Amino acid sequence: MIHSTAIIQPGAKIAEGVEIGPYAVIGENVSIGKGTKVGPHAVIDGWTEIGENNTIFQMASVGAIPQDLKYRGEKTWLKIGNGNTIREFASLHLGTVTGDGETTVGDNNLFMAYSHVAHDCHIGNNVIMANSATLAGHVTVEDYAIMGGLSAVLQFMRIGSHVMVGGMTSITLDVPPYTIVTGDRSESRLRGLNLVGLKRRGFPDESISSLKKAYKLLSMSGLKLAEAVEKMKTEVPKCPEVDHFIEFIETAKRGVTR
Repeated sequence: MIHSTAIIQPGAKIAEGVEIGPYAVIGENVSIGKGTKVGPHAVIDGWTEIGENNTIFQMASVGAIPQDLKYRGEKTWLKIGNGNTIREFASLHLGTVTGDGETTVGDNNLFMAYSHVAHDCHIGNNVIMANSATLAGHVTVEDYAIMGGLSAVLQFMRIGSHVMVGGMTSITLDVPPYTIVTGDRSESRLRGLNLVGLKRRGFPDESISSLKKAYKLLSMSGLKLAEAVEKMKTEVPKCPEVDHFIEFIETAKRGVTR
C-alpha cells in the first residue's frame, strides 16, 4: 500500500493499512495511524502524530515548521485525531515554544483546498474550513464551527461552537457560540443565531428559544457587555447552551463580536 516512489525517512512510524501515494514524503518524526491515506506529493514532516482513518490529499503540507520568526527549531508538535480530511494544498503547522508547544486537531474535520492552520491553533471536532480559510497563530475553533471561503482569523481569537463565519469575513474579536458572523475588518458583526445549523443538529426548541433571548441581550439591547451578561443570568431560562454562551463571553480576553 506504499508506492515505490514515496520517500519515508527512517524512524517514521507507519501503522498497518496506511496507504501512501507516489512521491509523498514522510519525515522521521512522523507517526501515522491505521487506515490513513496519504495522497501523491503530500509532505508530512516535523513531530507530527496522525490518528486513524484520515485522508490527506495530494500536495497537502502537514507538520511544516511554523511561520513564526521566533521559532528556532525547537521540538514542538502537530497532533491530529481520527477521520479528518485534508484536501489539496491545505497546510497545518507545528506549534511553537512561545505558545502551547503544539497545534491540535480533533476528529472528523474537513480542511478544504488551500485552507491554513497556523502554529498553536486548537481545532475541535466536526469543523469545516472552506477553501482558503486562514487561521493565524493561537486560534481556537470549537466543535461544529464552519469557516467560509477566504475568511481570515486574527491571532489569539476564539470561534465558538456551531458558529457560521461568512465567506471573506475578517475576525478580529472572539465570536460567541451558535452565531453567524460576516463582514470585513471594520464591519464584522453578528448577523443572528445559526438557527439552521442548530435545528439540523437537533437542539431542543427550548434551548433555541433561550439562546434567542440571550442573543438579543448581547447584540440588540444596546447594553454594555457586562450589563447584558448580568441580564442573561437573571432573565434567560437556563440550559447548557446558554451557560456555554455566557461562559464564552465572560472568558473573552480580547473582546467579543457584537
